[in-house]
Amino acid sequence: MIASLIQFSDGARGVAALRDGIAYRVTGAETTLALAQAALAAGSSLADHVADRLGDPIDLATVQLLCPIDHPDAAHVLVSGTGLTHLGSAEGRDAMHRAAQANPDPTDSMKMFLMGVEGGKPADGEVGAQPEWFYKGDGSILAAPGAPLEMPAFALDGGEEPEIAGIYLIAPDGTPTRIGYALGNEFSDHVTERGNYLWLAHSKLRAAALGPELLLGELPADIRGTSTIWRQGQAVWQKPFVSGEANMSHSIANLEHHHFKYAGFRRPGDVHVHFFGTATLSFADGFVTQPGDRFEIAAAPFTLPASNTLARAADAPVTVAAL
Repeated sequence: MIASLIQFSDGARGVAALRDGIAYRVTGAETTLALAQAALAAGSSLADHVADRLGDPIDLATVQLLCPIDHPDAAHVLVSGTGLTHLGSAEGRDAMHRAAQANPDPTDSMKMFLMGVEGGKPADGEVGAQPEWFYKGDGSILAAPGAPLEMPAFALDGGEEPEIAGIYLIAPDGTPTRIGYALGNEFSDHVTERGNYLWLAHSKLRAAALGPELLLGELPADIRGTSTIWRQGQAVWQKPFVSGEANMSHSIANLEHHHFKYAGFRRPGDVHVHFFGTATLSFADGFVTQPGDRFEIAAAPFTLPASNTLARAADAPVTVAAL
C-alpha cells in the first residue's frame, strides 16, 4: 500500500511513492498536483492512481527534496491555520494574554478553547463550534525541506510550531478534496502576539515549512512526535508533542467545515494548506530562538522530519507610490 508521496528534483522534477519503507519513482509524473488532478479526473483515490505507476526504486538521499505540494502559480495556494484546537493549547496563550491585561478573568483565548472542548467534535451531520482562524500567505511562503525559514527583518521573534497540515485540492465542481497530510512548522512571531492580542494576525503573516511527505489515507488519531531546536550541533531545546483527533478539542471535519464554508475558498483548481494547531512551542518555556538555529520536527507515521534553519531576511523598506 502506498503510504506517502514525495516531490524531488534530480535535475528534473519527479515524484516518489513510499511503499513498505522503499521509495519508488512514479513514472510519467513531475508533480503531486498533476497526479492529484489526474486521480480526480479518473474518479480514483490518489493512492490507487499512483499504485499502477511505480517505477524503479530511488535513493532519496541522492536527490533534492521539495515541498510535498506546490502550484505553478503560487497565488493559487492558500496557507492558513486554526489555533486553540489541541488539548492544553490554551494554557500558554491564556497566561500570556492574562499577564498582558493584568486580568484575573478568563481571556478570549481560554473562552474560545472551552468552546472547542464543549462543541468542537459534533455528531455526524451537525456543525460544531467555530475555531480561531488565521491567514498566513500564499504558496510563496512555504520553505522547502532543508531551506532557510526566514523571519522578516522587522520581526521580534521567530518561533516554531510543530503541527499537522491538511493538503487540499478544489475539484472542478468546487468540492474541497483532501489529498493528504503533511508534517509542518507553522512558525509565528510570538513576541508580537504577546504585545497585543489584536496583533495575532500580524504574528501569523510569516513563512511556514512542510516536511517532504504527503501522507495518504486517514490521519492516525494519536500522533506523537518530538520538536527539537539545534544550535551549533547541540540540542538546546526539545519537547514531545502530540496531535491527531485523540489529542484535539476539535475534529478535523469540524475544522475543515469552518474553513471551506466560505465560497471564496472553494475556487476550482486552488490548493489549500491548512495547519491544524499545536499545544507545544519553545516560546512557552521562555526559550529565545536566534538565526542559525535549526528546527527539527519529527513524528510517526511520517518517516522524514520537517527540518529548516532560522534566518533573518534583509531589511526591505517599503515605499508606497502614487499614480
